Amino acid sequence: MVLMAIESSFIPFPSEIVVPPAAYHAAKTGDMNIVLLIIMATIGALIGSLVNYALAYWVGRPIVYRFANSRFGHMCLLDEQKVRTAEDFFDKHGAISTFIGRLIPAVRQLISIPAGLARMHLGKFILFTSLGAGLWNTVLALAGYYLQSAFPEDQMMEKIMHYSNEFKIICLGAVAIVVVYLLYRFFSHKKVTE
Repeated sequence: MVLMAIESSFIPFPSEIVVPPAAYHAAKTGDMNIVLLIIMATIGALIGSLVNYALAYWVGRPIVYRFANSRFGHMCLLDEQKVRTAEDFFDKHGAISTFIGRLIPAVRQLISIPAGLARMHLGKFILFTSLGAGLWNTVLALAGYYLQSAFPEDQMMEKIMHYSNEFKIICLGAVAIVVVYLLYRFFSHKKVTE
C-alpha cells in the first residue's frame, strides 16, 4: 500500500513494478488473496492521489508551478510542462478526467494536481480516482496472476513491461466506449425531456 501511495503522488514510481509481481506471488504461493491485493493497491493509490490533491488545493497554482520548476521538482521528474499537460487534460475532460487519467501514463501521477487546483468536489474526486485506480490495478493484478502459469519468475517483469502498452490501449478503449455511451444517454435523455 505504501508503494502505491508513492506511485500516485508526485514521486515517480510505476505501479507496474509493484502490483504484477505481488499478484504473481499470490498465484504461485497462495499466500495472498488477489482481491485483497487489488483493494490495498487501490487504497494506496488513493492515499497518494489525496496527497497531491490536498497540496494543490491548499497551496495553489503559483506554488505548484514554482515547485514543478524547482530542483526538487525536477528530481521527482516533474516540470511545468507536465503539470500544464495534466491541467489541460483536466480542463478538457472535467471531473471524469480523474478516472480516465488513472489509466494514462505520465498523467496518472499528476491528474490529482489539477483536480486540487480546480477545487473539485472531494467526494467525486475520491470516487473517480478509486474507480480508475481500481481498474488499472485489476488489469495489472490479473496480468501478474495469469503470467504465473505462463512464464517463470525471472521472465515475469520483462513480459509485464512488454504487454503494459497493450493493457493501456485496451483500458483506454474501454473507457472511451463507456464515455461515448454515457454522453449518448445524456444527450438522448435531454432531447426527450425538451
